Amino acid sequence: MRAVAKCGALAGALLVMGASLQAQQGLLIVEKITSGGTSQTSEVQMERTRMRADTTGAGGEKQVLIFDGAKQVLTLIDPVKKTYTRVTKADVDRLSAQMSEQLKKMEEQSAMLSPQQRDQLAAVMKGRMGGPAKLEYRKTGKGTVGKWTCDTYDGYSGGQKIVELCTVDPKVLGFTASDFAVSNQMVEFFRSLVPQVANQMFTVGNNEQQGFSGIPVRRTFTIAARQSTAETTEITHKAFPESTFAVPLGYTQTPFAGFGGAARGRGRSR
Repeated sequence: MRAVAKCGALAGALLVMGASLQAQQGLLIVEKITSGGTSQTSEVQMERTRMRADTTGAGGEKQVLIFDGAKQVLTLIDPVKKTYTRVTKADVDRLSAQMSEQLKKMEEQSAMLSPQQRDQLAAVMKGRMGGPAKLEYRKTGKGTVGKWTCDTYDGYSGGQKIVELCTVDPKVLGFTASDFAVSNQMVEFFRSLVPQVANQMFTVGNNEQQGFSGIPVRRTFTIAARQSTAETTEITHKAFPESTFAVPLGYTQTPFAGFGGAARGRGRSR
């Protein structure tokens, strides 16, 4: 009996250890992104509170993004120039407030413009704001992506369809929605400043908050007559070394000058 009890205790300990190790593991998500006849690969390495996205273009060019959800800090890394830029939530809030003030002034000035000029101004304002903060999704049926059967959704902005999703329940893949929480945090980090970009990011939906449910294994966007598709080719548990979420030694920090703006001034070496 004692031997049986010891074996039972050992089995229980191994089960707890196994569950603990799985909890410590992150997620590896690999996507193929096709746009304008060219394709690139995106590899996302995700833990509970932080994530890293590496994108490699058709020409071999690379971009690296690291997001720390606990600190609300985004790090943009240029492996070619060996530079990095850090963006804080305070930076995003400041730029968002500046943009809102600029748009308010433009609206006040529109009263003195002709109808044609007002239409032109409205187009500029829409471009700056990047579209709606949230999209309206409608479930359309079923689809297939690779080995997965998925639910299809159409996303609308102002009555115009701009996105198609095919989603899978996290349980089917062996995950829970909480495993992807940090990706939703990063989307919200961007949303107040560049909602159009935020709407195209990887995020896990639920019907109440996102308007769709599940993990998107395919996302197809049509914006300004240009279509791009991101399709998941791999998603699995994986443990990552601490260096995955750190800036490499010897890289130089450059100041943040706004999304789409060039950083000015000399940086400092890490």
